[in-house]
Amino acid sequence: MPDPLTYRPAPGSIPTQPGVYRFRDPKHRVVYVGKAKNLRARLSSYFQDLANLHPRTATMVTTAASVEWTVVGTEVEALQLEYSWIKEYDPRFNVKYRDDKSYPWLAVTVSDEFPRVTVGRGAKRKGTRYFGPYSHAWAIRETVDTLLRVFPMRSCSNGVFKRSQQVGRPCLLGYIDKCAAPCVGNVSPDEHRAIVDDFCAFMGGQTAAFTKRIEREMYAASEAMEFERAARLRDDLGALERALEKQAVVFGDGTDADVVALAEDPLEVGVQIFHVRGGRIRGQRGWVADRMDEGGTPELVEGFLLQLYAGDRGDAIPREVLVPELPPDVATVEALLTELRGSRVTIRVPQRGDKRALQETVARNAQQSLALHKTKRASDLTTRNRALEEIQQALELSDVPLRIECYDVSNLQGTEVVASMVVFEDGLARKGEYRRFVIKGVEGQNDVASMHEVITRRFRRLLDEQATSEIKPGDETSGPMLVDPDTGRPRKFAYAPGLVVVDGGPPQVAAAQAALDGLGIDDIPVVGLAKRLEEVWVPGEEDPVILPRTSEGLYLLQRIRDEAHRFAINHHRSRRSKSMVESVLDDVPGLGEVRRKSVIKHFGSLKKLRAAEVDEIAMVPGVGPATAAAIKDALAADDARGRASGKNVRVNTATGEIEES
Repeated sequence: MPDPLTYRPAPGSIPTQPGVYRFRDPKHRVVYVGKAKNLRARLSSYFQDLANLHPRTATMVTTAASVEWTVVGTEVEALQLEYSWIKEYDPRFNVKYRDDKSYPWLAVTVSDEFPRVTVGRGAKRKGTRYFGPYSHAWAIRETVDTLLRVFPMRSCSNGVFKRSQQVGRPCLLGYIDKCAAPCVGNVSPDEHRAIVDDFCAFMGGQTAAFTKRIEREMYAASEAMEFERAARLRDDLGALERALEKQAVVFGDGTDADVVALAEDPLEVGVQIFHVRGGRIRGQRGWVADRMDEGGTPELVEGFLLQLYAGDRGDAIPREVLVPELPPDVATVEALLTELRGSRVTIRVPQRGDKRALQETVARNAQQSLALHKTKRASDLTTRNRALEEIQQALELSDVPLRIECYDVSNLQGTEVVASMVVFEDGLARKGEYRRFVIKGVEGQNDVASMHEVITRRFRRLLDEQATSEIKPGDETSGPMLVDPDTGRPRKFAYAPGLVVVDGGPPQVAAAQAALDGLGIDDIPVVGLAKRLEEVWVPGEEDPVILPRTSEGLYLLQRIRDEAHRFAINHHRSRRSKSMVESVLDDVPGLGEVRRKSVIKHFGSLKKLRAAEVDEIAMVPGVGPATAAAIKDALAADDARGRASGKNVRVNTATGEIEES
């Protein structure tokens, strides 16, 4: 492993101007490309004590064997050169966004004498105008088929076009009035070009003018008693309306914008983008990328925008780009996009209104896309078997861990401490085996003690189940009964796992192992999965087990850990919501513990209770009109206290959690 000090540049040899730098490995392959406003300050940060570097950065500098740089005139030039080198060298430590599928475009070959509309994928070509991208090719074809009756431009291939020219007879589309048939001279090149321009203008968002024009022509034809023409225009108007219905209106002001959202985890980042043109969603795309450096969300946004708009010019870049967080040097990125577009481009974070709502929708799509990507690997038996075998080999287990249990602790500043247990068997979730725990023997925020308690309680129950279900001597079988003979159902805690996973690092792993040792259990392995770098910690080991990023075993462990975290968070939020309701109702006269629980059970949440009228509250068994009025007064007083203290109390509709700000 190379030592960074062996190739550190001499003091004072690095310039202070803006530039781009490359790290190369011993085989002279480029492993990382970066840019900097001040090359000396940026590069010097790589050659400090490895203990002070982010682990991914430390891995990069110890993989590299040399560094070189190129000085440029401006920061915009540095951005351009950085992306050019990333595209050329494909360095392993740079984030590279990759499509989760190939997205289709609607293309118009405007450089041809008789332009053609078609559906295509892949790289863009010069002389062609593109619309989209779209999610499905069939959706584009349906839209084009509808619009061709209004804009009868050419849609046939070059071979069909030439053959029709030779025989002097148009194809079927020419006979059914979905093509103006320029192949046989029914329209001149200029007339066909006008049809193409109208089609492109309509697809570009200028829809109102065409619908109003056709509507005027329809009424004029009707007044002139040209009823056949009026009927045809009526059908054309209906076709335009059907095409517009398929494109949701999200911005009433007709804004052109790209809306970007990210979903991140320690290993990967999922990106979704909605293309909005003329206020309507024209297309959607998604990427998934490996996280290779220590950059946060701003750096990820900057890298994504550079890769998204590389090679684009003009109207392909919108006037506005909406992002979850601004890039570190937003002014430079805006200058680059402005230069590519030829007019002003703004990058901003939406704060309210329709744009904020749309970005939240895009963010949900990004989260679902990343979750789907991560679970695809667990969708078939072969992949699951390989994941379990990799876990067995990496942890040196005697058997394949067919049953894996994972534990996580959740709390808010030491209050409402809960824990979760999730179970995966053969690589699949067994939700019927999930369990929740309320931590009672630990005060304050002590995740280590909480983990010790939950492991102790779970496995003491295992020992109790096994002790009470032993087969009596003389029976034909021996060993514990895992099925309750009275109900025929599996005993809740009678199955021993092949592997216990805890969410955390060495302290949590040590606590779990101590709990098992205290119960005299020595045949159940324990590991911890740390969120920071997805390191697998084994009790008593100084160094973690590092599974490859492409490992199916790592994906399975990560999925199990994330499921335990989700289950614990949901339990914690539920209890916190109920405790907040109880605290508000504590001082209501005439409302004892039994009635208070009845009110909580009836309404389920503080939000619903606040929205209820006095008559609705009085309908709860045991609560009369006077007590209902007292409850309503208590809620109003609590709202007033919240406003006086400057806190805004609300319920997150996405999560159900009560939030204060």
